[in-house]
Parts: sequence; structure tokens; C-alpha cells
Amino acid sequence: MVNVYHDKDGNLEDLNGKIIAIIGYGNQGRAQSLNLRDNGLNVIIGNKKDEYRKIAKKDGFDTYSISEIVLMSDVLFILLPDEIMKDVYKKEIEPNLKEGKTLCFASGYNIAFNLIKPSSNINVIMIAPRMIGIGVRETFLLKKGFFSFICVHQDATGDAKKILLGLSKGVGTLMKAGIEVDMKTEAVLDMSTEQMFGPTLGRAMLTYVYTLVDAGYPPEAVLVELYMSGEMSYTFEKMANIGLIKQVDFHSQTSQYGSMSRGIRFRKIPLREKYDQILKELENGDFAKEWEGKLAKLKFRFIKFFATKQRIAKLEKKVRATLNLKDIDIYEEMPPSIEELREKEKLLAELKEFQKFYEY
Repeated sequence: MVNVYHDKDGNLEDLNGKIIAIIGYGNQGRAQSLNLRDNGLNVIIGNKKDEYRKIAKKDGFDTYSISEIVLMSDVLFILLPDEIMKDVYKKEIEPNLKEGKTLCFASGYNIAFNLIKPSSNINVIMIAPRMIGIGVRETFLLKKGFFSFICVHQDATGDAKKILLGLSKGVGTLMKAGIEVDMKTEAVLDMSTEQMFGPTLGRAMLTYVYTLVDAGYPPEAVLVELYMSGEMSYTFEKMANIGLIKQVDFHSQTSQYGSMSRGIRFRKIPLREKYDQILKELENGDFAKEWEGKLAKLKFRFIKFFATKQRIAKLEKKVRATLNLKDIDIYEEMPPSIEELREKEKLLAELKEFQKFYEY
């Protein structure tokens, strides 16, 4: 049985006199800072001098460099991207850490795979929201709360659990529930969704779109039917609210019969073997080793570049123009340079496979 905690289990008074530092004022950092402050806690912000730091000042927070804030605070929320966290920790956090402080992570990745190794005289806890930053703030204001995975990974002071539950109450997650899982479980669950379910759903969607468009159905109608209408997101919301099976009753009987009778035809799709392999790579640390390797970041640039050039991107651009929908370009992907290609020639064969995959 997993331990589940609610509002009655947390006590804000356990944080009396403690200075809480938020390191990283991005989506999660801003939301959690505002929630903690609204609950009467003493919150300061550590961030490099950029636009996010300006926003923190505008929001009324005292801001400092990361090195400064580590020395000043009792509790540190480390809300930095996983890929830069270990370097920032090594250079700016670890040298300034004193005995008895509490580190709070929003992801188990760096601890679970030993990329960050806090000393034994430091509390290490986790509050990992299962919600994007804006949702963390919105559900707090609506007094609904949000689910989080929480745990004490290392209790150096003997009261880490009280601190964990007090902070969980402070950010607003205990209004919904804090589910106790260890850091590796959080990391594996998070990445397994991204590496198993996400790609499977994506491939199914692309196959559906190309099947209908190639059969002569207008892409505008196909994309609106599949996801541009927002019906799919509404269905997922109902799955969360009332259950996977119960939400079926919101659809017509024709829809229900078609889904169930034809769904049987897909029951033997050979996914389990692939899922078991991916899960094994996550659990034994193979994926973490790959991602932390020198070639992974370059490989990622190639994959992402090819992804932006696949057929669906062109279809979407055409459909959005036809439907008078704003074409939002959040970034402009640049192809790898010739120098990078020459430097990493042994990747070319594998990258060609990725290119063929995205051209499907």
C-alpha cells in the first residue's frame, strides 16, 4: 500500500522561522513561490540575471544570485531543468551548503541516477507536481490542489518528514494528494510515459492522419476531427475526472460500439516487448548514461531538426492557414553545422534512419 497524504497531514507551523529559497523562477518556480508566499511562508528567489529574475522582482520577491541564496536559506527548492541542474549544483550550490539544510527537488532524475550526491548531513526531499506550472498556480487559487509524488530521500535532521509535509501543504498539493514514492520511481514513471505511451500515441495519430489524407479526405477536416477541435483533450480530462471506462458513456452508442468492436483488432499489436525493453533501460540507468554522454546532445539536435521537417508539420501549417489560425513559431530550428557533421561521422548512419522515420 502506498502512503497518501492530504491537507490534514501537513502543518505550516513546522516551517516557522525558516527561509525558503526557490532556485529557478521558471514555470514551476514562479507558481510554487507564489503559492508558498500566499500561505504565509518566507520565500526568496535565487536566479541568474535574466528576464525571469526581473519577473520575480516585479512579483515582489527579494532576489539573489544562486550562491548567495544557498548561504541565506534553510530550505532550497531546486527547480532547474534536469540537464543543467548537476552543473549548477556542483558550481554554485554544493560549495555553499551547510549541515542541516533541506534540498527539495521537483524531479527524482538527478538523485535517482547519482548525478547529484548530497552529503549525508543534508536533508533531501522531493515534491514532484504532476501538473505544469500554470496548473499548479491555477488549482491552488481555485482551492482544488494538484497531485504530486513526494518523499523523504535522506533525513539528516530527524524532522525531514515534517518539513516535507509542511512544504507540500504550502505549495498546495495536499489539497489534492501527495503520493509517497521514492525518487527513482518518480523518474522512471515520468520518463516511461514520455518514452512508451507518448511515442505510441504519436505514431498512431500520424498513421491515422496519413491514411485519411492519402485516401483523399481534406487535411483540414482530418486534423480538426482528430485534435484541433479540442475534443481529445476534453476526453482525457474526463478520464482523469471520472475514469477511463466510465467516460465512455459521454459518447454515442455508435461511437462506443465502433471503438469496442474494432478495438479488438488492435489487441495484439506487439508493444509489450518494446515497452519492457524501454523500462529496463530506464530502471538500470542505461538511458541516463546515454543522455549524460557527450554525443547525446548533438544527437538530440539532429532528431529534433528532422522532427520539425516531417510531413505533419507541413500539413498543419497549411491547415492553420486555411482555417485562419495563428501560426505560432515558438522557435526556429537550425540544422547542425557541417563541422558538427564531420566531427561526429559515426552518428550519420543512425541519423539517416531517424530521417527516414520522420519522412514516413
